[in-house]
Amino acid sequence: MIYLKTKLFFNSLKVKFLNNKKVIENYFFMTVLQILNSLFYLIIYPFLIRTLGAESYGHYVFAFSISVYFVSLVQFGFDTPALKSISEFPNDKKIHSEVISAVFFSKLVLFFLSLIIFLPLLVTVSLFRVNYLLFIVCYLQVFSNILFPTWYFQGIQKMKVVTYIQLSLKLISLPILFVFIRHPNDIVKFAAITILTALIGGIIAMAILRYSHSIKLIWIPVRKLKQVFKDAVPFFLSSSMNTIKQQTATILIGSFFSMTDVALYDLAMKIYSVPTTLISSINSALFPKMLNSKWDTIKKVINIENLIGVFVILALVIFGKWIILIMGGTEMIEAYPILIILSFSVFTVLTVGAIFSFVFIPKGLYKYVAMNQFLALFGFVLFSSVGLVFFSNMLILPLAFAFSALVELVYSYFLLNKLKNDFKKNNYNFIV
Repeated sequence: MIYLKTKLFFNSLKVKFLNNKKVIENYFFMTVLQILNSLFYLIIYPFLIRTLGAESYGHYVFAFSISVYFVSLVQFGFDTPALKSISEFPNDKKIHSEVISAVFFSKLVLFFLSLIIFLPLLVTVSLFRVNYLLFIVCYLQVFSNILFPTWYFQGIQKMKVVTYIQLSLKLISLPILFVFIRHPNDIVKFAAITILTALIGGIIAMAILRYSHSIKLIWIPVRKLKQVFKDAVPFFLSSSMNTIKQQTATILIGSFFSMTDVALYDLAMKIYSVPTTLISSINSALFPKMLNSKWDTIKKVINIENLIGVFVILALVIFGKWIILIMGGTEMIEAYPILIILSFSVFTVLTVGAIFSFVFIPKGLYKYVAMNQFLALFGFVLFSSVGLVFFSNMLILPLAFAFSALVELVYSYFLLNKLKNDFKKNNYNFIV
């Protein structure tokens, strides 16, 4: 009897695995990719911070944060609607070519627009002029975003391609970093190596699309490009406001305090990002499978993710101090309270991400996503503005970040309950 029950149990697991093989494989490679991206710079961080110094490295973080604004502009929220289109038609090469071409040319237009904004800043802002090479090199990551359609490989559930490309290039760049980075003046070389790695990865990805997936860039009529922009606007508003919130903390710390404080905040954010990016990939991997899920299934996923969030916070509280000491030494120990404050934002990464991915986006409720991010940004600006007026302490910025995350969480649950009640009043099932 025990043997039969055991056999049935394993047969059931086997069936579930086979039915969800693509999801499991996609999640595995997305997880590996997230771990790779998060851990790579943590692994080399002790070498970088001791070789470049906190102040020099802080200048790099500052310049990189500025470039992220332009990445957000060029990305413009195109990726999410494109991902949805690819997920709905995973085997239609014609649609794939149209979607990829539309996104590519739309981003290219915005790239040239971003140049019109960036070049005057490079000339007029003194901090930009003094470190112009560093800012130019960091800015080039904008173009790598155009070339590397990660969302396409996610949509066809072949994230292993992205993982193999990035893993190979990072392993190649590792010895190059150790050879060429010798002292604080090599900060531009460090930036050049990291950005060049991303650009090469984009070129390889485009070659794979052309020769392995038979995807061609085709001319897209202006009329269709306008529709692409229109569909992407809610996601642009959402992602841009989130980018402004995240990167403004770094900019304000560098402007009101010091580049060493920027390095402290960056270290805390790097450690925080390891578990959060790892667990956030759960929602990304489940997205194609959850497009038509019922509320009971979504609720189970959210409950599990909340439990995971508690474990993440406990882990960061218990082990965070020792990780910081290993990474940066006693000179960087002030990053620990920053890390603890940031850790409470993990519920937003998980729960809000699940509500967005499994409820709002499949139902086309993009305005809720944008409004959520607007309120989060407003909360961040309000908290940081009032805090900096009364307290000259850089901890105000991570506190403002955590407060904005709380705003996101509360508002998302409010919208979710409102949506459920509306469906009940109209005698509909809450099905996504």
